[in-house]
Amino acid sequence: MMHDRADPILVQATRGGIVESFHRGALAVVDAGGGLVLSMGEIERPIFPRSAIKLLQALPLVASGAAEALALNDEELALACASHSGEEAHARTAAGMLAKAGVDASVLECGVHWPYDEDAQRELVRRGEPASVLHNNCSGKHSGFVCLACRMNGDQPLRGFLSGYVQPEHPVMREVSAALQAATGWDLSKSARGIDGCSIPAHAVPLRHLALAYARVASGQGLSPQHARAAKRLRQAVARAPFFTSGTGKFDARVNGHFGERVYCKVGAEGVHCAALPQLGLGIAIKMDDGNNSRACEVVLAALLHRLLPPADVDAAFLGGLSDQALRNRNRIEVGRLQAAAALASA
Repeated sequence: MMHDRADPILVQATRGGIVESFHRGALAVVDAGGGLVLSMGEIERPIFPRSAIKLLQALPLVASGAAEALALNDEELALACASHSGEEAHARTAAGMLAKAGVDASVLECGVHWPYDEDAQRELVRRGEPASVLHNNCSGKHSGFVCLACRMNGDQPLRGFLSGYVQPEHPVMREVSAALQAATGWDLSKSARGIDGCSIPAHAVPLRHLALAYARVASGQGLSPQHARAAKRLRQAVARAPFFTSGTGKFDARVNGHFGERVYCKVGAEGVHCAALPQLGLGIAIKMDDGNNSRACEVVLAALLHRLLPPADVDAAFLGGLSDQALRNRNRIEVGRLQAAAALASA
C-alpha cells in the first residue's frame, strides 16, 4: 500500500548543471531512551528491514552461550551478521562454522546463488566449479542459526532438529524473532510478515523502532543483560574483522573498518540501512522509497555520519567521498555528481 505523503528528496544526481534524477526516502535517528533526535519523511510506517537487522538476528547466537561453546572467532561472528560477497574467505569461514557445529553445508536452507563478487565468480568458472550454498550472501547468518541450534536441540539429533529451521514456528526462528521484537520494542504480530530472500521470515517494523533497536545495540540500554553483552561482542567482532561483514570494496566493510567500534552499520535490500553510534548512544534507520542501495542509501548514511559523529571522529575526506561522489562514464570522464540533497544537508 502506498503511503499518502511524499517523502523528501534525500539524494540527487546532477549532470550538466541540472538535476537529472533524485531519490526520496525517510530516516530516523533515535537515542536509547526512544527520544527522536532527527527524522525526515514517514518513520512510523512499517517497512521490511531485510538484511539490515542481521546483528539483531545474531543476538541469540551469542546470548545463548552457543558462540562461546563453539569458540566462534571474530571472523565467524562478523560473518553471522553479514551480507557477504561470496569470496573464498567468506565461503571458507561459513564452512568452518558448520564444522564446529559438527555438520556441513548440506544443512543450510538459504539457497544457492553465484558470488556477488565478480572475481570470485570468475575463479569458480575458471576452476569449473558450480556455486554452492556457501556462496549465498546469507550463508554466515544461516551458519549462525545452525550454531544456535546446537544449544537448543537438547537430546534430538542436530540434523533432524535443524530440518525446516527457516520456518516461522521452528524453535530457532522463534528465538530469532523474539530477539528482534525485544530489541525494536515492536509487536511483530501487529505487522505484515513476508519471506526474505534467504527464506526466513521477514517482519515489517517502522523506521523509528529500527533506529531504537540500533540505539540499544549502541548503548546496551533497554536490552536484557545477555543481549547487551551479545550486541557489544558482535560490534567488536565486526570492528576487528570488517571484511567479513560484506566484502572487498563494499561500503559496510569500508565504513566499519575505518571507524572501528565508533560506528556499526549494515545494509539491507530495497534501500535500507541501519547504524549504531556507540559513543553517542544513537541508532540510525534509513529507507529509500525506490529501493536504491549503493546509489542512494549509502550517500544518506555517509551524510548523517558526517553530521552526527563527534568532530574529532569525523574524517571529512573519507565521508565526503561517500556522500558527494563523482559520476564517471566509460572513459572515466566526470559527467556529474551524486550528492546528498539540500533537505538532508540542512536537516
